[in-house]
Amino acid sequence: MRADFYLIAKPRFREEPLRLVCELAKKAYDANLWTLVLARDAEQAEALDELLWDMGDDAYIPHQVAGDEEDELTPVLIATPDIDAPMRALVINLRDAAVEGGFERVLEVVPADDDAREPLRERWKQYKARGLQVLKHDM
Repeated sequence: MRADFYLIAKPRFREEPLRLVCELAKKAYDANLWTLVLARDAEQAEALDELLWDMGDDAYIPHQVAGDEEDELTPVLIATPDIDAPMRALVINLRDAAVEGGFERVLEVVPADDDAREPLRERWKQYKARGLQVLKHDM
């Protein structure tokens, strides 16, 4: 198991952090990795849903916000905290807590703001303590 932390640095991701999430979801889809995105709330889930539709004419990423019988047929599933979506091998975590079990790899998006990074430093330690390989990527 592994945890990858993506540190936002590029201006386009600073302005729209969810664009990085879309890029990660596209990369996962292109690699045939079914992905669960754990959104912080319904508003964030809807914003991500809209951005995934707007990835350009040459990029189609089958996705949906979780909550119906089609969930298990959708390669990229966006789950709000009130939906108990089944865990997938790849998880993109946008919530405030570390992801617990059932995944092979978790991706954490780290904001550019230093104050917002502090909780993610704690999460880094939590994943390491659980024996996950932890990696950092500057974006």
